[in-house]
Amino acid sequence: MSDKIMVCVTQQKSCEKLIHRGSELVKEKNGELLVVHVVKDDWRYFGEMKESDALEYLYDISKKYDASLSIYKSKRIEETLSKFVKDNNIDEIVMGESLEKVSQQNMIDRLKKIIDYPIKWEIVKRVD
Repeated sequence: MSDKIMVCVTQQKSCEKLIHRGSELVKEKNGELLVVHVVKDDWRYFGEMKESDALEYLYDISKKYDASLSIYKSKRIEETLSKFVKDNNIDEIVMGESLEKVSQQNMIDRLKKIIDYPIKWEIVKRVD
C-alpha cells in the first residue's frame, strides 16, 4: 500500500516549493500526491492575483508534479482540511512553516489539534 501525501497550499509564491517537496516524498514512498487549497468563503482564492490566472497556475504546477488538485471554499478551513485528511486516508501532510508566533493563530498548530490520529508532518522552512 502506498502513502498518500497531502500538500496544503496558500499563497502562490510558495506553492511550487511545497508541491515539489511533496513529490519528493511520494517518489521515496511510491505514493500519491494530493494538493489542497482552502480559502475562507468571503476571501479571494489568491489575494491580488487574477482568479483565473491563479487557478490555472496552481492547476499547471499540480499537473507538472503528477498531483491531484482540490480547491474548497469554507468558513472553517481547519475542519475542511481535517475532513479531507480523513476522507482520503492521508498519511503525511506537507505545509509551509507558519510565521505566526501565537499558537492560536498558527494554522499548523490548529490543524494538529483537530486531527485525532497519528500522522506524519513535513514542515517546509521559508527561505527568503
